[in-house]
Amino acid sequence: MGILMKGKPVADAIKEELKAEVQDLKAKGIIPKLTIVRVGADPGDMSYERGALKAMANINIDTDARALPENIEQTDFISELEKINADTSTHGILILRPLPKQLDEKVIKNFIAPEKDVDCFNPINVAKVFEGDETGFPPCTPSAVMEILKFYNIELMGKNAVVIGRSMIVGKPAAMLLLKEHATVTVCHSRTRDLPLVASGADILVVGIGRAKMVNSNYIKDGAVVIDVGINMDEDGRLCGDVDTDNCINKASMITPVPGGVGSVTTSVLAKHVVQACKMQLSLL
Repeated sequence: MGILMKGKPVADAIKEELKAEVQDLKAKGIIPKLTIVRVGADPGDMSYERGALKAMANINIDTDARALPENIEQTDFISELEKINADTSTHGILILRPLPKQLDEKVIKNFIAPEKDVDCFNPINVAKVFEGDETGFPPCTPSAVMEILKFYNIELMGKNAVVIGRSMIVGKPAAMLLLKEHATVTVCHSRTRDLPLVASGADILVVGIGRAKMVNSNYIKDGAVVIDVGINMDEDGRLCGDVDTDNCINKASMITPVPGGVGSVTTSVLAKHVVQACKMQLSLL
């Protein structure tokens, strides 16, 4: 039976390291700060916001949660964002997405200050991820994937990694981060031919395609490491991933659970990015 790679010990290790860093900054009169921008009152956004605020408080990072009206116009949104950009006390900005339809993300993403863009919204940070430039901030979810692999001592150099999903939020940046660690990476998607066959060649399989329990044991190589990024509801209304964990756990050597896996690490990664952004802005790195 495969080992469950739980996210909590990974998150706890990141938090303990950050607490020491924040304490050192505080001794210099510096307090890292995250500003969260939420439009409307979507339950998913509000849940993530609560989790992020709790995580920041636990590490002694200051926060400011800006709740903007659901019907805010684009010019007003950009005006609010530019005020936050100019606020020197704010080191990291997180815009909760997706935004309402009257707000064009393709336009707005160019207005968030790249040095404060801690979840890789601005195209400048996207480019830095693809270049391997560590002054950029990858999205928090694929960064959490990498933190889990590192914590559980998964060797990546020379290994075959398959990423199922090609979104800019998970799939593409995850592929770039795996390449940076010298894995040989294949990116698959809904139109990939013989997807189970391709996936079953992976030493490391990262799944983020947004379909509940789509991946079963036919997709898994004996002894593979499986990272499930999906968040879905199953037919019984229970939270589940893109991987059918019960069906795969006897074939995989290690596998992340849902819930309690990648998702539980993302807010700790967000905090790590805020502290890094703070240090970079103050020329402490």
